[in-house]
Amino acid sequence: MPTNPSVLIVGAGMAGLTCALYLKRAGIDATLLEAGDGVGGRVRTDTHDGFQFDRGFQILLTAYPETNRLLDYNALQLKTFRSGALIRQDGDWTRLLNPLREPESVLKTLFSTAGNLGDKLNIVRLITRTAGLSAQDFFHQEATTTQQFLREYGYSERMINTFFRPFFGGVFLEDRLTTSSNFFEFCFRYFYTGDAAVPAAGIGAIPAQLAAQLAPGQVRLNTAVSQVQEGQVILADGQTLSADVVVLAVDAAAADRLLGRPASDRTFNRTTTTYFAAPASPQPDRLLMLNPDRQSVVHNLCVLSDVAPAYAPAGQSLISVSTQGLTSVDEAALTRQIQQELKSWFGEAVEQWSYLRTYHLPEALPAYGPESRHAPLRLSDGLYQCGDQAAYPSLNAAMETGRKVAEAISKG
Repeated sequence: MPTNPSVLIVGAGMAGLTCALYLKRAGIDATLLEAGDGVGGRVRTDTHDGFQFDRGFQILLTAYPETNRLLDYNALQLKTFRSGALIRQDGDWTRLLNPLREPESVLKTLFSTAGNLGDKLNIVRLITRTAGLSAQDFFHQEATTTQQFLREYGYSERMINTFFRPFFGGVFLEDRLTTSSNFFEFCFRYFYTGDAAVPAAGIGAIPAQLAAQLAPGQVRLNTAVSQVQEGQVILADGQTLSADVVVLAVDAAAADRLLGRPASDRTFNRTTTTYFAAPASPQPDRLLMLNPDRQSVVHNLCVLSDVAPAYAPAGQSLISVSTQGLTSVDEAALTRQIQQELKSWFGEAVEQWSYLRTYHLPEALPAYGPESRHAPLRLSDGLYQCGDQAAYPSLNAAMETGRKVAEAISKG
């Protein structure tokens, strides 16, 4: 391979952008081909009438090792959630706070009704267990399902159903907790050791920050690709581009299509985010609100403008409601049902909320069970892949695989 090979990256999501930026630092200017009208892939923010709408409820865990490597947190003006959750239980609220982040909350946490004393002590034990592991260590362990892991660890069914299922079910976008215990421990570690945050300008500010560090013309938007071969990329308009190295930074389904191989049997977890505007915040705690009743259409809720005021115009609050598992969505019917259910939470004030927008994401995250294995990043000479579909479903994995592919190309 040449010292400075020509590189084409298909996809300008987080993996592709990360790969391109590390290559640039190594003196290699890759060209990114992006079918969409902007960078970021799933990590995008839309704006309208002073509101910022992330495409699905998304957060940045500030303790992630890969984001710490590459992102300028100060420039992103990160706004943080309080560490913990508000749990809607028996018509009232239970607060479960992270004692590492709020030491004064220890007694409240110990005596909360989300679980028994043994459950709370088990949380401390799990914090200690995961603190000594690196990001890679988690995935070298023998795995089971998250639900089985929690039971074997000694958590009560009440704690599992009241806290772990709604909280981590919201992270995994699946309520049965069939997600790998390795990934659960990974997520648990980085929730407890850092902050959950959003950039002041929306989650889309993260890929925008990476793209801004590339040279003008490195990212070609609205450039759809129809086929990829070793050393060649064929665009949808019939044009053929050649390069020493081609990197597929797309999801698994798109990779199968572009390579002309049989579709994989990969499954995805689904989520739907419904946004409302309200004259005032219904619960200004900067905490994620969880609903253990998973038969509800309200699985979790947060007031994003309480965390990051720029998400809504002055005098308005932006409320995000997440619903998991819907195969199709009737937006009007779902909106009515959400508002009807939330009257029991916040009273008749919900009638004053205005519906703003719905994002239905049928392929929000790749399912990641105990049997999941990480895919090779090098497919053949001069052909690589990166993205969370090749590892585990997270922003950290997208950036980690992008970095590793860039390092492999740089080393020749």
